[in-house]
This record gives sequence, C-alpha cells and structure tokens, in this order.
Amino acid sequence: MCMWMDEASRRRGVGTPVRLALYPRECQRLNVGVASDHMGDLEGYRLGLGANTFGWTADREAAFAVLDAYVDAGGRFVDTADSYGRQSFIGASETIIGEWFAARGRRDDVVLATKVGSLPSRPGLSAANITAAVDESLRRLQTDRIDLYWAHKDDPDTPQEETLAAFDGLVRAGKVREIGASNFSAARLESALALSAKEGLAAYVALQPHYNLMERAEFETTLQPVLAEHGLTCVPYFGLARGFLTGKYRPGAAVDSPRAAGASAYLDERGLAVLDVLDDVAAAHGVTQAAVALAWLAAQPTVAAPLASARSVDQLADLLPTLSLTLTDAEVAALSAASRP
Repeated sequence: MCMWMDEASRRRGVGTPVRLALYPRECQRLNVGVASDHMGDLEGYRLGLGANTFGWTADREAAFAVLDAYVDAGGRFVDTADSYGRQSFIGASETIIGEWFAARGRRDDVVLATKVGSLPSRPGLSAANITAAVDESLRRLQTDRIDLYWAHKDDPDTPQEETLAAFDGLVRAGKVREIGASNFSAARLESALALSAKEGLAAYVALQPHYNLMERAEFETTLQPVLAEHGLTCVPYFGLARGFLTGKYRPGAAVDSPRAAGASAYLDERGLAVLDVLDDVAAAHGVTQAAVALAWLAAQPTVAAPLASARSVDQLADLLPTLSLTLTDAEVAALSAASRP
C-alpha cells in the first residue's frame, strides 16, 4: 500500500504522512504529496548505497557491477551528489547511475537521492543555482524526478527563505519529491524547519550527518534531539569511519586505500576496544565487522538507512548482511559502551 496525504494537509503539517519508497511507481501514479516522518520507508531498507566511489575509485564497469549486486540483494536506496566523481569529470557519479538506469530499466526499483551545493562550478544554495543544478542532475541521471534532494552543506551566505522557496518550487513542479539537509548544525536545521512551517514551504524530512561508532558526540548531543523532536530521519554518512570499522586497520597493518590515513587515525585505545567488540559480535553472527558497525547505526534512535560505499562487488559483499542483520540489545549496548566518547 502507498500511503499519502493531500497537498493542503501537507502544508498545514497534519494528516497521515506519505511513504513513497516501497512502491515508487504506484505512488507516482497516485501523484501523492511528499511529506514524511521517515523519508519514504527507508527505515525498512537498512542500508543505503553511497555512490561517492563512482567515477573516483570505481569506473563505469565496476559501478555497474556494484549497483547490480546491491539491487539484486534487495537494496533500494542509492545516494549520490552532483559533485561525486568529479575526479573523472563533472557529474561522473550521476552520469554513471543514469546510464545504469537506462541500461537496466530499474529506475522505479530505486529510491534516488542526490545533492546540490558542493560542486565547484555550482556552489551554494541560491535559488538560481538550485534551479540550474537540478535540471543538470536530472539530465545526467536520465530521470524525471529525484526522490530525495539534499542541500549538500549549509550556505550561510544565502537567506534560508530563498533556499527553501527554491526547493518548494521543485517539489511543486514534481522534479523533487522530498528535501533533506546534509552537514547542517542543529541551530540552522531548526531555523529552517521553523521557516518552512511559518511560510508553508517544503520542509527538510531527513538529515545526513557524519555519524558512526567512532564519531558520536556531536550528533548524539546536538542533532539527534532535534530530529526526534521534529520526526526527521537520520541517514548517516561515513558509517564505517572512513573504513576503520571494516576491521582492516590494525596496529602494524598496511592498507592500500585512499582513506588509509583517515582511518588509521582511530587506532587508539578507544578504537582498539571497539574493534575487539566488533570482532566478537561479527564472529557470533558469522558476518563482517563492517556489517555489525552498520547494524549498530541502524539500531540508533532516528536512524533509518546508514550509508556505505563500495568500489567493488567484493567490498559490497561485506556490507550486504546489514540488510538483514539485527543485533541483540546486549550487543548494541556493548558496542555503545566501547565507543562511548
């Protein structure tokens, strides 16, 4: 079933929230509204595929293989940005995903998110930039709509009224279903939500913060309470702490990765304690440490679908158990205790 509410109710902030993601084509046919207390039904998807590797460490062929394996395994949420893959060419990640949609015919099987504001040639959240950027993203992605359109980072130089009005226009035009905020402070997120409510504009329904077992303090103390109060969903990035939580990084171990320096920074007493618990829980379930780390995230209040990326099918295989893995309360507590800031 595709739940929905009419536009007038959505603007008033009352009624039954939409859940788009489970049946994208059905919802499109019904021309439903786009508000949601949990964006689409991402809380049921467990794992989002971050496409930041596409066009960077994964070429077109490798990215196609990763997308095939992820969707075939039941994954349904793909998260990209207009700035991803620019190491190859502008919009490389979006372009690769669009070519995959065209080749596989699976656009309606995927909840698609992309971002605006960080591409060097399209910086910021001005109305003019958002309006131009969305059309460029739609063209590259070879689709007529974006399910979740993120403000990639806050833009203090553009009035929030201008940004939200521009996003509202995209929602009204059907180019975007819902909007989210990435890398926002609690204060700026709250002010944006208040403005949307006051002016009847499309409101952010999700936040994409830096959050994982090793990076907890800022999110849990300042952002999580805001999400809980307003019914927003958390879609954390860097869920594996730049690869540290895969368990590959140990004292004396050399890892060939562009993220090695960042991951190795976590090799302190606290990090080693977290790895010890990850090892025990992973062994108990017969899964990877990466899957356990992501399952811990999925068990946290307000979190729907943690994001993780892969540059190969082999890397993805380590992540896929997250789709069905549920930790016990004792396991979640042990990981929380070991990683406590």
